[in-house]
Amino acid sequence: MSQSIGNTALAYARVWHHVDASERVLGKLAERIAVVLMGKHKPIYDPSVDCGDYVIVSHSRKVKVTGRKDQQLLYRKHSMYPGGLKETPYKDMMIRKPDEIIRHAVSGMLPKNKLRDRRLERLYIFPREHMGVLGGNVLRSWDDGSLPSDWDPTKVTTSETLTALLGPGGRGHIAGVRGLKQLETRA
Repeated sequence: MSQSIGNTALAYARVWHHVDASERVLGKLAERIAVVLMGKHKPIYDPSVDCGDYVIVSHSRKVKVTGRKDQQLLYRKHSMYPGGLKETPYKDMMIRKPDEIIRHAVSGMLPKNKLRDRRLERLYIFPREHMGVLGGNVLRSWDDGSLPSDWDPTKVTTSETLTALLGPGGRGHIAGVRGLKQLETRA
């Protein structure tokens, strides 16, 4: 029997997941997001193939940590110059860049290989509920793993959303969202 049976475009189709991070524990949330970004929840998973889905996280300001991590956790970065170590406490990071806290945790949960950056590009994090134009792409909610109760199949889908964003010329980009590159449609 051929090993290529089932390797269809439909099997590798990427789904958009929405995660509400309010009152969720950071480590458990990051672990679940990493599983979806890698594609381990799919039966076609292979470590050498990038078959993961997109993940949109909202309410990143409301994520919580357990124990005394909110007082003890430090985020470090170095400028590679002598004396260039910068340490930022968790509380300051939560005020300034709450999305970077989740991105850093998810990055630590992903395998350290060439697919890591590509997987992190599919992670979109918003500090509040507003998801911008990406909200129309969401197909799955994470409360029970099924479709949201208010999901309407007649709403704007991914291809229609991109067509609306690109405009009449067929070229353009989505402003304000990091990680999305210039989009082009075929004529």
